Amino acid sequence: MIKFIKNFRKDEDGAVTVDWVVLTAAIVGLAAVAYNAIGTGTGTLSTNVGTEISGTTVQDIDTNFAD
Repeated sequence: MIKFIKNFRKDEDGAVTVDWVVLTAAIVGLAAVAYNAIGTGTGTLSTNVGTEISGTTVQDIDTNFAD
């Protein structure tokens, strides 16, 4: 039993797996936050651009250069 406990203490396979799972979860969480921030910013920007475009007037100029 003592030998099993010593071997169990030295075994790092489970700890490495846990580290990778935690690291992967952190990366996925940061990606979700970034996606949300980018989506909100682009949505606001497109709304503002649409408002500005719809409020503009286009003037027709005389393009008859034959005169």
